[in-house]
Formats: sequence, C-alpha cells, structure tokens
Amino acid sequence: MKILVIRTSAMGDVALAAPVIKSVTIQRSDIEIVFLTRPPYKSFFSSFPGVKVYSSDFSDQHSGLRGIIKVFRELKKEHKFDHVIDLHNVIRSKLLCLFFRLSGVPVTVIDKGRSEKKGVTSGLNKVRLIHTCERYYKAFETAGIHLKETEGPWLVPSPEGLKRAGQLLREKELLQIGIAPLAKHNLKMWPAENMIKLMQLIAGKRPVRFWLFGGKEETPLLVAMQEEVPEAVLVAGTLSLEEELALISRLDFMISMDSSNMHMAALSGTRVISLWGGTDPLTGFGAWKQPEEYSIRIPVGELTCRPCTVYGKGKCRRGDFACMIWLTPERVFERLINLNLF
Repeated sequence: MKILVIRTSAMGDVALAAPVIKSVTIQRSDIEIVFLTRPPYKSFFSSFPGVKVYSSDFSDQHSGLRGIIKVFRELKKEHKFDHVIDLHNVIRSKLLCLFFRLSGVPVTVIDKGRSEKKGVTSGLNKVRLIHTCERYYKAFETAGIHLKETEGPWLVPSPEGLKRAGQLLREKELLQIGIAPLAKHNLKMWPAENMIKLMQLIAGKRPVRFWLFGGKEETPLLVAMQEEVPEAVLVAGTLSLEEELALISRLDFMISMDSSNMHMAALSGTRVISLWGGTDPLTGFGAWKQPEEYSIRIPVGELTCRPCTVYGKGKCRRGDFACMIWLTPERVFERLINLNLF
C-alpha cells in the first residue's frame, strides 16, 4: 500500500507529523509513504525507513495553479497511490487533493478543529483541545490506518549531525542550554530584555553555555542579545537543520517561545521550557509529551483575555501585552529552580 501524505508548512507543524509517521514505519511495514513538504524539512523524515520525501517549493517552481498541476502530474507519473492523506487542509492542498479525487484516488483530510479553536480564543469555551499530533493520528484512522502512539525520540539526528554536535559540546562541565527567543509573530515573543535578564540570572547560578537558535534572518537580533551575555554562542545561520537537530538533542534543556524550535526540542527528546503569551497549549500546539509544568504562562484565570490567538497573529487587545510583560525573568527563573533543572 502506498500513500501520499501532505504537509508543506509551517516548520513546526511539519515536524509534528514525525510521531505518526514513525508509528506507520514501526507498525505497518506494508505501507510506503511519500511525504510532500518543502525542501528544508526533509531532515525530519530522513531516518524513517520506507518514507520518501517529495520536495515542493510553492513560492518558486510550484507557485500558483500551474505549479500545483505540475506537482500532481509528477507525483501521478512516479507513483501509484492507494490513498492521499492531507494533514494541511489549505487551498493548495485542497486543489491537489481534488485532482487526485478526480483521478480515482481516495482522499482523507484532517479536521483542524477551526471552530473549536475559535471558541477558545474568543473566550466562549476555554477548554483543552486535542493536540495537533492527535489530529494527525485521527486523520490516519479515518483513512483506515489504525495506529498506536510510539515513544520518542521522534526526530533522530543524522550521524553527521551528531558528529558536528559533539565537536561543539566539548565543555562537558558546563550546563548546555538552548535559547530560542524569537517567533514568527509578535504575540508569541517575550521581550528581548527579559530573556537577557533570565540568561544572566542562570549564569549567576552555575557555569553555563547558551546556544542561540533562530532563523538566518533573525541573526542581527540574536547578535545583539549575544553581546549582552558572554556565555552565549550564536547558532542561527551557522548550522544546517540536521546539525541544529543534533545539537538540540544533546542539550540539557531548551528555553523557547511557542515556535518550531520548541517542537524540534520536544520531538528530539530534549526537555523544553516554553514561554507563552497570546497563544496557549490549550489550542493543541503545546510541546509534544512534555510535562504540563514545563509550559510557563500567566494563568487564564489571572488574565482572562488569553489566549487571544491560535497562531500568534494580530495585536494585543488590551494594548499593554500583559501576557508577556507580567511573565518576569524572576518568575521564570523561580520556575526553573523549582523544576530542579540546575
């Protein structure tokens, strides 16, 4: 049986498909998967046997309707699919699924629970929704592929990546902490001065090395933070994604915003302390299988406007960004101490 699985973005959401893909490779050796995603994310699935990655670039050679048709024709020519599972459910994937349906291939589309999520962010129903990984599992179940969850790690670094990580982590006596202080949207970002202060508090407690993660375009902001903390080393723009995964898997723990780095750490089996502002794990995007107390945020009962967004888009309704401003460095540092992380 051969299935096409579609999830092209965003990075963290693509990475979150790793647990269900791992379950397939372990429990259903009769299934071959072709995973359609963007070229940079191929590293997430390179360790899984029986999984082929089809790289698409919808901002370049596969842009627009013509590009989607090109993807369909190439996939149809190279593979005879028994089923298509759409884990994305956006316009591009819907069009691609339409073409497969018209050609006689059964299609299953994920239920993203959009109305449920809107109920949480609007304040109508602040309940914990199922995790995105669980929604992926449900999509496979709807397609007739019944799976059990597997134990981690779910992202396995390459031998080359681990070799590079070993070269970087030579100072065995130091506490090795990853810092991912940025996110795609402002409502998910802690003020930079708060993260700097937190790193300084940690460095005053014991010998430590901080590794600053982020996108290449975020390098100037990270360099400015590095200048304030002598114990910090810049990772952004210096390592490949495979090398970053390997380094993350070797850290003592990661401190991250609600971002792809949070998911990469959790899926690599590394403890991750996540800081939440306008978004919240309630909507199903928390760090997979991490303890609840590792997610630090102002309680909903204390600040009833949060969460105000699912993905971090928009502006603060109060105008004072209380969800992040009230989350002081001292408050986070105290939580780290109570969790016995150092």
